[in-house]
Amino acid sequence: MQRFQSWRTSLSAYAHPRVLAMLFLGFSAGLPFPLVLTTLSARLRQSGIDRTTIGYFSLVGLAYSLKYFWAPVVDRLHLPLLHRIGRRRSWMLLAQCGIAAGVVSMALHDPAGNAVQFAWLAVFTAFSSATQDIALDAYRIEAVGMERQGAMAAAYQTGYQLALICAGAGALLAAASYGWHTAYLVMAGCVGVGLLTTLLIAEPEAHINRATLAQEARVVAFLERSAHWPDWLRNLVAWLIGAVVCPFVDFFSRNGLRAGLPILALIVTFRLNYTTMGVAANTFYIDMGFTLDQIALVSKVYGVIMTLAGALIAGLLVKRYGIPRTLLIGWVLLTVANLFYAYVATLNKPGLNLLATAVSFDNLGNGIAGTAFIAYMSSLTNTAYTATQYALFGTLWSLPAKSIASQWGRIVDAFGYPPFFVYTALIGLPSLLLIVWLMRQPPAPAPART
Repeated sequence: MQRFQSWRTSLSAYAHPRVLAMLFLGFSAGLPFPLVLTTLSARLRQSGIDRTTIGYFSLVGLAYSLKYFWAPVVDRLHLPLLHRIGRRRSWMLLAQCGIAAGVVSMALHDPAGNAVQFAWLAVFTAFSSATQDIALDAYRIEAVGMERQGAMAAAYQTGYQLALICAGAGALLAAASYGWHTAYLVMAGCVGVGLLTTLLIAEPEAHINRATLAQEARVVAFLERSAHWPDWLRNLVAWLIGAVVCPFVDFFSRNGLRAGLPILALIVTFRLNYTTMGVAANTFYIDMGFTLDQIALVSKVYGVIMTLAGALIAGLLVKRYGIPRTLLIGWVLLTVANLFYAYVATLNKPGLNLLATAVSFDNLGNGIAGTAFIAYMSSLTNTAYTATQYALFGTLWSLPAKSIASQWGRIVDAFGYPPFFVYTALIGLPSLLLIVWLMRQPPAPAPART
């Protein structure tokens, strides 16, 4: 009975209004991603674009990796007029308008006609999406206390995966029936989910603790020392100290170099295997002879349902067993998935049952690993620098992963799919050692959030 009540208490976290709102914001975050990467790769392949060029198109995803470089602006700059609805909401609203405009433009252009121009449209859409992520991640962390971060991460992942069904299977099915132009216009209409949610939610309050005030004192000290500087230069440098330097100093002052460096190493390596394999998935399915309808059914519907299940399971696992053990479970499932894909790639005509099995390991593992990873990075942030610190973590894990992933086409062309999937499994080994290290560490002091 006590164990049942404990599980019921864990489940009750999902009923919180801001956790429910995060479901729709997660949808808003997930919608553009396939349209500039995975779904786009299928569109490019059907337009006659070669695999190496499609691999280079995955560099569009660097917008998500490089978002740290403009995160301090999103963290500190008040938008004219829009700032009246709140710092986080105003940036989310602006970014969502950019996403809608970008997807509409991609709908109206043909990649085969002018691939370079089309790539720039994808870059603009990805930039707007990454900007939304900066503000949305900050909102997610600031909106609730640490005790609900696991539930918030699970709700975010659930909404995100529902968006992947919409922009993955939905877009593929729409493209199969009505063409790619119509499919992308329909996806542009779905951006309205995020716009409406942003207008309905309340702006969170960000609390600043004494340690943060001590960091901000650096800005005051600089302003006092630089009174003889020109005002514009003095204010610019003061802003950079507060927006860029203080978040770094805060992280290492709380964790120290001995723990801080392994933490950053874990962030860098944890998603290498999934990201490197994931960008090749749709092209792999097509090259193995599966149709768009089959891909939509198995990968984009059933697979995303498995990811949703993984996200919900991860929320409960984090609540009961902690983040490190949940990270380990996700890592094991993803590694098994990579090796099973390598086996499937050796077959001449694999059936849907084998594809479904591979997708089960892959997506269940991704749901668990991704949710635990989000909760872990969220636990490392200080609400005074939420957007900047979380964006830094996002840059650290996605920039190496997506840079490596961009070469998948060359690797497959040179060695074939089976060695490629073995390779994606092996590059995840460093993160295993770091997870084991994390499991042996005492809990790190968390910044005050109340």
